[in-house]
Amino acid sequence: MTDEAGLLGIYRTAVRINRADEKLRGLLTSGELAVSYYSPRGQEVVAAGMMSRLRAEDYLVTTYRGIHDQIAKGIPLEPLFAELFGRVDGTCKGKGGPMHVTQPETGVMVTTGVVGSGLPIAVGLGLAAQVRGQDRVTVVCFGDGASNIGAFHEALNMAALWRLPVVFLCQNNRYAESTRYSDGTTVERIAQRAASYGIPGVTVDGNNAGEMAEAASQAVARARAGEGPTLLEAMTYRFMGHYFGDAGAYMDADEFVAAQAADPVPALRKELLRAGISTEEELTALENEEQAAVDSAAAFAKASALPGVDELRRDVYREEVVA
Repeated sequence: MTDEAGLLGIYRTAVRINRADEKLRGLLTSGELAVSYYSPRGQEVVAAGMMSRLRAEDYLVTTYRGIHDQIAKGIPLEPLFAELFGRVDGTCKGKGGPMHVTQPETGVMVTTGVVGSGLPIAVGLGLAAQVRGQDRVTVVCFGDGASNIGAFHEALNMAALWRLPVVFLCQNNRYAESTRYSDGTTVERIAQRAASYGIPGVTVDGNNAGEMAEAASQAVARARAGEGPTLLEAMTYRFMGHYFGDAGAYMDADEFVAAQAADPVPALRKELLRAGISTEEELTALENEEQAAVDSAAAFAKASALPGVDELRRDVYREEVVA
């Protein structure tokens, strides 16, 4: 069970993600930011719940729609925003951008722009931790569409065979780009595929903070105990199109309205109030704090310098230090 402090922590993280996403979409709309962006709106609680069960030294591999995962794993807002702005104070000195955010000190090892390509990378990280005897768990996030590529099956098979400490987190938001789940996948649930590899397959309501955190706890504990991987499918819904500017005309209108009515962030807020975990005043103060942090991060990013020409070839090859 998730305790009161845990639920409140998940809410704070979800609010931070939510406000950051709103800020970035506002900057894109105003023309202050020009970058490819894939909104995770609607999936905030999935990331907040999952990452709340990880340690700082645990690894994360995520996708281009990964700002919620990155924030939840602990990347500070200022270098994250600076990276999206292509500035020198970014996590990759402005050279990675939204598709390649990386910050090893927080465990964010890879953000990939290629669908499903993070899966075998996560297996490599899991194997490295196992061989080195490190108490590290790797979480790899991907969408439902990625479960239909070969790398998904190869990664699960190898991780299961070697009992690697990996959690495969499918954030099933019902659409692979513009393809409805049922139009591209025959199984009712992605988690059913775990049976093929003799590992647990769990489907959970990813928009329910308590359920998401509990399922994450069990999967992480299994991995940390040396019992091998879990395929964890978090059912959720994305409220925006595949990319910023995609109107999402392919999305079912009634389904979309129903999903918005069940928006996970205000739903968790109501639960905190109903359970007496927080008061209206306390939650408003928390939300104001997170909004201020997001606004400060955006200002920091705008003020940061562009990387110099000397950075053009740096970080391409290993630099040897000659004594």
